[in-house]
Amino acid sequence: METIKAYFALTKPRVIELLLVAAIPALLQADRGEVHLWLILGTLFGGWMGAAAASAFNMVADYDIDQLMGRTRARPLVRARITKQKARIFAWSLLIASVLWLGFLCNSWLASAFIIFTNFFYIFIYTKWLKRTTWQNVIWGSVAGSMPVMVGWAVIRDNVNDGTPDQWWQPFVLFMIIFFWQPPHTWALAMKYKDDYERANVPMLPVVASAEQTTRQIVLYSWLTVITSFALVPAASWIYLATAIVSGAAFLIVATKLHTDVKNGAEVKPMKLFILSNNYLAALFLALSIDAVLGLPTLL
Repeated sequence: METIKAYFALTKPRVIELLLVAAIPALLQADRGEVHLWLILGTLFGGWMGAAAASAFNMVADYDIDQLMGRTRARPLVRARITKQKARIFAWSLLIASVLWLGFLCNSWLASAFIIFTNFFYIFIYTKWLKRTTWQNVIWGSVAGSMPVMVGWAVIRDNVNDGTPDQWWQPFVLFMIIFFWQPPHTWALAMKYKDDYERANVPMLPVVASAEQTTRQIVLYSWLTVITSFALVPAASWIYLATAIVSGAAFLIVATKLHTDVKNGAEVKPMKLFILSNNYLAALFLALSIDAVLGLPTLL
């Protein structure tokens, strides 16, 4: 049982939950008003395997860093519950299974290609290079975290032959929402664990810049996130619009307050923004999912 728990921990289940949440609105919006239940479930499972593979590869690549950070010392490789070789085999097995599952069972080799690209980018571009060399690591690393929407859209559109345009601009907007959202979300967490990243020599923004500079970037990317969210309004109804306004306002208020408190020298709790950012994205994507299922008339 302990071994099973260790392998499960390799998949970073909390991170995967967020990735799957991101895929659901794309799966529903891609054929608005229709719910392709088995395709959705199949895509979520295939996507889970692909994301789990990336997480396991990441833990192998970050083994040296994880030993130095208090937040990651309980990971299975650090505690020697699993060897790096077994973790690699596990990761490769998941990746291959994901590619074949999405290609053969979900009938979308494009989705499989997205999974391969995501794993390559996350491990070689982000984990092995950007994360260790530049404070912009999180910005460009967001490319990998934004890919679930592309996977979901590809599966549905590859299985729908209704003669309508695929409208790839919609998943691109969803992609950009997540892309801009990830930096403030991650930097808030990094502010909390600044000493950890410093100890591991990882140049996260809070390590190489002042708290004021960090929160200024957080506010900037929060605004980019919220502004981008409105680009999807023409393809949605009032449900999505109302949620985007209310949740976006809450996100911006908390991000701005964090920056203001830092400038004024007040005690700050960046985890409030970290938690709220999760809730913001969940609310936004839940609203879009409901919107798509109901198939209400779009605003434009």
